Amino acid sequence: MPFHYLALGDSYTIGEDVAEKARWPMQLVQKLRSHGVAIDDPRIIAVTGWTTDELSAAMDQAHLEPGYDLVTLLIGVNNQYRGRSAGEYRVQFHTLLMRAVALANDRPERLIVVSIPDWGVTPFGHASGRDVAKISHDLDVFNAIGRDETIRAGAHFVNITGISRTHPWFVAADGLHPSSAQYALWTDAIEPVVRGALR
Repeated sequence: MPFHYLALGDSYTIGEDVAEKARWPMQLVQKLRSHGVAIDDPRIIAVTGWTTDELSAAMDQAHLEPGYDLVTLLIGVNNQYRGRSAGEYRVQFHTLLMRAVALANDRPERLIVVSIPDWGVTPFGHASGRDVAKISHDLDVFNAIGRDETIRAGAHFVNITGISRTHPWFVAADGLHPSSAQYALWTDAIEPVVRGALR
């Protein structure tokens, strides 16, 4: 039986402004298949602009049931963008982690959390009028929380934030969201961890 995969997130998971096949969850599935892993196309629960609580509400509406062999989670950029607190993020992110683990049949090793990229380094970020150094600092705080909660839960944390900072011009036409080329670099970092988790 092929593995069942659930991808939870926001604009970065749904692949805002790129083709469907260029979304990193789709690239991940193709890369896994190229290594002989039988896996279904991902079920994606993600919408541009979602915060942690909005993703949680959408999960309620989707009536998700346990039974996924792989779950990925990337969420938080919109919490930072809207000026939400790090303390609130920790509480809501922890709740999402526990829900994701349950959906993976209580196997935390089958949950892969992906770090939040740094939108401040993008052309959109520089044109936004915001303090890009503060954006980077805030996202580092959020990502430290995400990593801490993920490790404590026994899940995997993949840091792609450095990739976003190294390739700030690998963006889609909107000047903000990653291009297919940047998503390919993310996939290169995520796929070996996923393959190890599925063994």
